Amino acid sequence: MISEKTYNTKSASGWLPLIMMVVLFGSVLPLMAQEPPPRPVIITANPSQPLAFGAFTPGAAGGTITVPPDGSSRTTSGTVIPLNLGMMHTPAMFYIKANPGTVISLLAGPPSPISGSNGGTLYLQLDDTYPASPLVTMVPYQQQTTVLVGGTLTVGTIGSNPPGNYSGTINVTFVQE
Repeated sequence: MISEKTYNTKSASGWLPLIMMVVLFGSVLPLMAQEPPPRPVIITANPSQPLAFGAFTPGAAGGTITVPPDGSSRTTSGTVIPLNLGMMHTPAMFYIKANPGTVISLLAGPPSPISGSNGGTLYLQLDDTYPASPLVTMVPYQQQTTVLVGGTLTVGTIGSNPPGNYSGTINVTFVQE
């Protein structure tokens, strides 16, 4: 003969001791979470290599020339022609020191004017970064994280941007999140 037991699901009296034990033990056990970073949060960013576009000619109408953050081949638009005259093109390089786990974003402002030695002005816009922004530092503060930054240079006609050396200052902002 098979016997059946009937349970009353509407009664909470059987569950009450179990619920009380869970609440009691759960309230005295320590909670584990990620440790907050050391305070104050200190970040240093030191430039190591300038952003350089190498030699190029603007052609009749001008355009843009871009150096990617990985330093691979330059790309151009418009009538800009890259020249191979022994002048290197390089992304900007920064050495970042921060505590492990620090999230850092690079903020690129508006295009910066770059003045020529024989007159003329080019405009430089910072582009992508390697590693991609935002990035998370993974090494101790004593070690550094290398960040490469690419950029795009807007070039006018040869009449408005005569041959010469162009140089200027760009503002790079690294923000700790």
